[in-house]
Amino acid sequence: MKLLKKSITAILLITAISVQAQDKTLMNAFSQSYDYEAIKKYDAAISSLNTVYNASSYEINLRLGWLNYQSGKYKEALGFYQKAITLMPAASEPLWAIINPLTKLENWNDIEKTYLSILKLDSKNSSANYNLGLIYYYRKDYLNAKKQFDISLNLYPFDYNNMLMSAWTNYFLGNKNEAKTLFNKTLLYSPNDKSALEGLSLIK
Repeated sequence: MKLLKKSITAILLITAISVQAQDKTLMNAFSQSYDYEAIKKYDAAISSLNTVYNASSYEINLRLGWLNYQSGKYKEALGFYQKAITLMPAASEPLWAIINPLTKLENWNDIEKTYLSILKLDSKNSSANYNLGLIYYYRKDYLNAKKQFDISLNLYPFDYNNMLMSAWTNYFLGNKNEAKTLFNKTLLYSPNDKSALEGLSLIK
């Protein structure tokens, strides 16, 4: 019995030492990646993490997504961010992160889907509602743009972007009174604002 206990103790000790060594190796790899990133040696930063890569590590995948994005490898960045999203489906962090390479690739449909995913997790997020509203606005889908802008405007009623984009959206929907009110409020925030003045000049 004593021999068994000693064997178990030895195994636990060896396991603990192994885990500590792995943790130290991982920390060193992350530390190196930050040092290389600071001097814009992104490929070297990526290489330092590749030496400890673990497909089931949220942190490594998220970090590699960022470093590949920084190095201009947008498709590779998408792959790592997608893995991070799969590993942590309740997290909005990787969803916000993946928008960066999607924007560089001008993949607006996937950007729209990503904002919708963010809003499933956080329906009152002002930035997500506003940015999704912009996508609809530039598609000239003013009804859906208004839905998103209204949420953002209600959260931040005296925000310049919210007021101005809501004003233009209402103008294109034919809601002239609402548009006029919002253009005038925009001028309270930004006197002599060219876009707001242009909008008012179009309303008769």
